[in-house]
Amino acid sequence: MNDKKVERAISSTILEQKERLVQEAALPNDIGGDIADQLMDWRRQLINAYAESVTQGADGVIDELEEWSKHVSERLVELMLPLDIALDEISKYREVIGTLIKEEAELQQFSIADFYQLVTNFNNAVDQAVQLVSRSYMEDYKDTIQKAHYAINELSIPMVRITEEVGVIPIVGEIDTYRAQLLMDNALKQGEEFRLTTVIIDLSGVSIIDTMVAHQLFKVIHSLELIGVRGVLSGIRPDIAQTMVNLGINMKTVDTFSSLHKAIGSIH
Repeated sequence: MNDKKVERAISSTILEQKERLVQEAALPNDIGGDIADQLMDWRRQLINAYAESVTQGADGVIDELEEWSKHVSERLVELMLPLDIALDEISKYREVIGTLIKEEAELQQFSIADFYQLVTNFNNAVDQAVQLVSRSYMEDYKDTIQKAHYAINELSIPMVRITEEVGVIPIVGEIDTYRAQLLMDNALKQGEEFRLTTVIIDLSGVSIIDTMVAHQLFKVIHSLELIGVRGVLSGIRPDIAQTMVNLGINMKTVDTFSSLHKAIGSIH
């Protein structure tokens, strides 16, 4: 039997044993019924790729492994399950299928050199699967964290509509460069989207106003003016007013109020 026939025979043997391999492997303790069913399908797809790697090499199944890795990582991140589940599934079949390859190669009297090449193709596919699913998982995880971070920050600079034409942005805590940009984005986007005539930026919960914050606030006010929205600052405590004066900021160009109540009362 020539080398190609032996490779095909080994690949066929792996596929014939696929269902047994899928069912015999223990399930992780921390997964539910829904993911368990998916795990069985993932195992079948993975074993298919391993079988094909015997005849095609790791490069020949790269597309299949990439698709497998993408689906698995997306689902694990969605369910907040660890990457270890996928890595265990990938590696647990290395020894089992490696044994099948060895037994079939002995049966077919494969040479040591050709057997080595066969096992190398299979191990390369396993290693490729590890790399692909790890990279895909980390990308999905990073994307999920970034989306969550953005959502949290959006909630930290909310726009509250108190009438059809008036919105309030209450700010609590310190304002760094990122939150300052988020303030600008939210004020302009929602001011235009809701067709507001007035946006009140309430600073009652802001403890410190430095040069960067002060200039950013006035940039927001002036940017709102450019789209036809009146910008108002409320919650201007005496210490904040003094800081702004010391920074040389002309307070006369902006409507400011000591409290949100007074700012709302000024709107006709």
